[in-house]
Amino acid sequence: MSGHSKWATIKRKKGALDSKRANIFTKLAKNITVAAREGEDQEMNFKLKLAIDKAKSANMPKDNIQRAIDRGAGNTGETQLEEATYECYGPEGVAIIIETITDNTNRTVSDIKALLTKHSGSLGAPGSAAWLFEKKGVLEINLAKNSQISDEIQLIAIEAGALDVEEAGNELWIYTDPKKLNQIANQLKENKITINEQNLNLIAKDEIAITPEAKEKIEKIFEALGESDDVANYYTNAQGE
Repeated sequence: MSGHSKWATIKRKKGALDSKRANIFTKLAKNITVAAREGEDQEMNFKLKLAIDKAKSANMPKDNIQRAIDRGAGNTGETQLEEATYECYGPEGVAIIIETITDNTNRTVSDIKALLTKHSGSLGAPGSAAWLFEKKGVLEINLAKNSQISDEIQLIAIEAGALDVEEAGNELWIYTDPKKLNQIANQLKENKITINEQNLNLIAKDEIAITPEAKEKIEKIFEALGESDDVANYYTNAQGE
């Protein structure tokens, strides 16, 4: 999975821009609303628990979180949100998956087409790129925030059932079967290990090498996607290092 850490770092940097240029709470609320459709009980609805934990980490007010839950449960009378995933291609043929949550799919797809065209990308047909990725649980750990050394954390994660581990600088990424994400996260927490984030992400099965020019264009695509309230997540199979 070499290179994933590089793109994760880029996404975090774009996320910092995101919080300045757009309303990050809007995205967090949408994630909660969609997740709440599957039930309001966090113990039974892991997707909702993940969404709420993210919102809390961003210091989203409790009232905002509850309104988002109520909307998902159909208690507010507001227009329901729709999830849509777009399979795209960027510079040098790299695959890009864009996950959106929107109240107007026509507007969203039009915006994405325009964004991709501006940066040497294009919208692909359904099924054209999804097969290049697989869903995995991802736990992100900042080693500087933990007293345990990397080897100790990795050993605990592997013994708990982790599939793979990747380290870059002070960052450690632990990859899991999606069904085991919560189990492994709990095992780490029981060992007093602080987890920055835990997510269900699409990970490229194989990555492709790109030129510096293509890398720069992809970063611009990611920055633009990060500024869109309708975009929940985005992934690429471009090699990040």
